[in-house]
Amino acid sequence: MRLLLVTAVALIDMDGRILLAQRPEGKSLAGLWEFPGGKVEAGETPEAALIRELREELGIDTKESCLAPLTFASHSYDDFHLLMPLFACRRWQGIPTPREGQTLAWVRASDLRNYPMPPADIPLIPILRDWL
Repeated sequence: MRLLLVTAVALIDMDGRILLAQRPEGKSLAGLWEFPGGKVEAGETPEAALIRELREELGIDTKESCLAPLTFASHSYDDFHLLMPLFACRRWQGIPTPREGQTLAWVRASDLRNYPMPPADIPLIPILRDWL
């Protein structure tokens, strides 16, 4: 089974809310909500990939020193196994803006369960709730 390394972030605003992005139509798992991030390319660290993805997807900039490793997801899908480190980030420059057709929502940790998520993301919810 192929291993897919994807990196994700819990962007946390001043009110303690977490940014979720809804996968746009035409992508796999369309309509589900997820933590921003994306695939780690060859030669990239998870942190570098996350900084690149945040710039591409949301138009914001952050530094590696602002990304705190929080937990990870390990989940088998039908045709690959997903390994996804999740970082927490409270400091960035710019205002998160959807650049790839996705819908964004700032969500309290206690309300994360109200947003349908891919199977790999669901076990991250109680960890975030306890941490915040």
